[in-house]
Amino acid sequence: MRAIDIIISVGWLVFWVYWLLIRLRVVRGHQAATSNPWLLGIGLALFVLGLAFAVWARVYLGRNWGMPMSQKAEPELVTTGPYRTVRHPIYSGIILAMVGTAIAVSPYWLAAVVIVGGYFLFSAVVEERNMARLFPADYPPYKQTTKMLIPYLL
Repeated sequence: MRAIDIIISVGWLVFWVYWLLIRLRVVRGHQAATSNPWLLGIGLALFVLGLAFAVWARVYLGRNWGMPMSQKAEPELVTTGPYRTVRHPIYSGIILAMVGTAIAVSPYWLAAVVIVGGYFLFSAVVEERNMARLFPADYPPYKQTTKMLIPYLL
């Protein structure tokens, strides 16, 4: 890893830790988006399922994982496990977790869903161009049979 990669990664880490700590101070004294126990339960379930799906996909991908749009030496095409359901399950899981957070905590999280979802969609398109180039015989059939982010829809 290059020094610039470490500096930027640490910078982002510090930023997000700070951001979340400040958020926790503001949240004290505020209520969730709803007091409906069903919506709270649904939001929590989507949050947990989304994070679990993203973590499963990350663990399943193993050494093939890299930062969005990065290129690996000797990559493998992974089409099993969570990658059988969608082509980008890490992105899908994180988006699902954010939707769950919007339902349970605050509808303002929908802005994050739109922003992060847009970035993930852009990243997925770029990554897919690279995958089609790296795996010209195997990736097109996989792409035809497996949705990008949302099973059966997108």
